[in-house]
Amino acid sequence: MKNALNLKYVLKLIVILLINFTNNLYSQNIKSTVDSLLLEQFPPNGPGATFLIAKDGNVVYSKSFGLSNLELNTKMLTENVFEIGSMTKQFTAVSILMLVEQGKISLTDEITKFIPDYPINGQKITVHHLLNHTSGIKSYTSIKKLYSIDRNDLTLLELIDFFKNEPMDFNPGEKYKYNNSGYILLGYIIEKISGLSYEDFISMNIYEKLNMKNSSYANHRKIIKNRASGYHKKETYQNSRYISYSLSHAAGVLMSTVGDLNIWQQALITNKLLKKETLQKAFTNYTLNSGEKINYGYGWKIKTLENEPSYEHSGFIFGFKSMGVYLPKSNVYVVGLSNCDCNSPTKITRELAKLASRL
Repeated sequence: MKNALNLKYVLKLIVILLINFTNNLYSQNIKSTVDSLLLEQFPPNGPGATFLIAKDGNVVYSKSFGLSNLELNTKMLTENVFEIGSMTKQFTAVSILMLVEQGKISLTDEITKFIPDYPINGQKITVHHLLNHTSGIKSYTSIKKLYSIDRNDLTLLELIDFFKNEPMDFNPGEKYKYNNSGYILLGYIIEKISGLSYEDFISMNIYEKLNMKNSSYANHRKIIKNRASGYHKKETYQNSRYISYSLSHAAGVLMSTVGDLNIWQQALITNKLLKKETLQKAFTNYTLNSGEKINYGYGWKIKTLENEPSYEHSGFIFGFKSMGVYLPKSNVYVVGLSNCDCNSPTKITRELAKLASRL
């Protein structure tokens, strides 16, 4: 009887060791495959990228490729800081949901509660409409004359004045159309209700709370350690176009690293910033008035990948592109940051998430 028990124990141990060996071997193969894929897209002699893969909250891959500065021939580091463009919208949406949890605003509040003279043309435009791009307000980044003011440092109200009298694209809730104006208005609401600048609100309520030491509101003059330089490419690489960061504000102004963005993602899913039921509002696939789903929540696109839900968002600002993907069932997070707007990490980040979901 004792020998039989010992044999069962040995067999069980062998099975466990075989499973661990197989998993480790697969993990090594995955890392080798990832290296190969990323090196092909981001070769050593051009602008580069950093990527991070986390599984069950643990970082299983973090690596840099290419150069962070072409003029100085400086290699990219995983610690390099990038402008993350529209991934900023996640931070704006969560900030709004924080204020909702605190009872300071409601998702059904109309924007005229915060900007009484905003021309709504008889329509009811709510915070909810701003968050999921169904407001019908014209996105200021689609207005051609933007390029006549894009170097000017504007106040938030001056930027809102720039687009508020434009004709609406459609009535609220009738259509989905990606809209940067909506997130500028959300930034204004955050400032008006909190009494803080958007920069200070994000810093005090998110960065400092989570110890995200390498994240900040973008600034042209400030010395930012490990800042990656941004590039365009036409026939040859060029330094990125200068724009005033006052124009991107709550729609796309933040800077970060892959490490800090992983801290952010893990804090969200462990409810360090919002209650579970509140966060779920960000990850809900909302519908139009017709009932048609829009595949967008609050600050996240709602898609599927490998037959499971995928919460993701890309980002673009002159010189930079970014992409983050979270697979809730596999508990996988992948983020990629590139310092050339000619080389998007969007597709490869989704492919890496597929690979990581099999770990």
